[in-house]
Amino acid sequence: MIKEDKELIRKIKELKKKRNAIILAHNYQLPEVQDIADFRGDSLELSRIAAKNDAEVIVFCGVYFMAETASILSPDKKVIMPDISAGCPMANMMNADDLRKLKQMHPQAVAVGYVNTSAEVKAELDYCCTSTNAASVVNALKDKKEIIFVPDKYLADYVSKKCGRKLISWHGFCPTHVKILPEDLSREKKFHPKAKVMVHPECLSSVVALADAVLSTSQMGKFAKESPAKEFIVGTEAGLVYRLKQDNPDKEFYPASERAVCPNMKRTTQEKVLWALEELKDEVRVSDEIRKKARLAIERMLAII
Repeated sequence: MIKEDKELIRKIKELKKKRNAIILAHNYQLPEVQDIADFRGDSLELSRIAAKNDAEVIVFCGVYFMAETASILSPDKKVIMPDISAGCPMANMMNADDLRKLKQMHPQAVAVGYVNTSAEVKAELDYCCTSTNAASVVNALKDKKEIIFVPDKYLADYVSKKCGRKLISWHGFCPTHVKILPEDLSREKKFHPKAKVMVHPECLSSVVALADAVLSTSQMGKFAKESPAKEFIVGTEAGLVYRLKQDNPDKEFYPASERAVCPNMKRTTQEKVLWALEELKDEVRVSDEIRKKARLAIERMLAII
C-alpha cells in the first residue's frame, strides 16, 4: 500500500472516532471501500446493524434506497452518503404513483415489495421483502388470493415458480444482473467443470435455470463457506467476488460475467468517505409520515421471518 493510502485511512479512522460514526459497505462496493468498512453485507442487513449500533453517524457506502432504509430504521441518527448521486436503476423503475395505480387495478391484492425500492414506494406496501426471504414472505400469505410483487420481474418470476403462486408483477429489473447470460455460465463451466454455479434471483430466468444454487449475496457467502466445493462461479455483481475470496482464501471464485458491474455501486471511494466524514453533508432523511408507513411494511416482514 502506498503512503498516501495509509495516510488517508488514518484520517478516516481519526474522523470516524471524532464523529462517533460507523462505515457500512454493501457487498458490491469497491475493495478499497470494503477494506475500511466496519460492517459489510446486503442492504437490509446493514441497516439493521446500524439500528442496533450506538454510533450517531452512519456513513452508508451503497446506493440511495439503502441509505433511506437506514434512515427509516434509525430516525435518530444522521445517515450520510459519500456519493449522494449513487442511485439504483431498478428502484427508479417504480414510483409511489405507479404502485398506487397497480393497487387500484387489483383492490383485493396484498402488496409485497422488494427492499430495492424508494421509501415512498415502501410506504405504499403491505410487506417488504429481501431476495433472501421473498419466498418466505409470499408463502406466509397463502390465504391471500392476489399478491402484487414489485418491482423486479425476474425476482417475481423466481418466487412465483418456487412458491407455486401466480404473482402480479411490475416490469422492473436490475440492468447489471441481466448482463449475465446463459452462455456466460456455459463458458465458465467449460473452464471450471468442478465449480458450483451460484446465481442471484435478479438474473434472467434462463440463467437461474442453470444454477446449482439461487441465492442472495449474504446467502452466497454462507453457501461458499459451508460447501465442500473448492471452486464457484458467481452469478451476481462482480464486486462480491472480492469478499468471497477474502472470507474463503482456500477457495476460488470466478465472476460469471466481467460485464456484471454496477456503475452506481462503484461511485464511492475512500476519498469520498473521508470528505463525507469531514463535511457531514449529503444527509439522507426520510420524512416522519413516509418513515412510519415504510417501517410498518419492514416490521411485518420481520414478524414473518
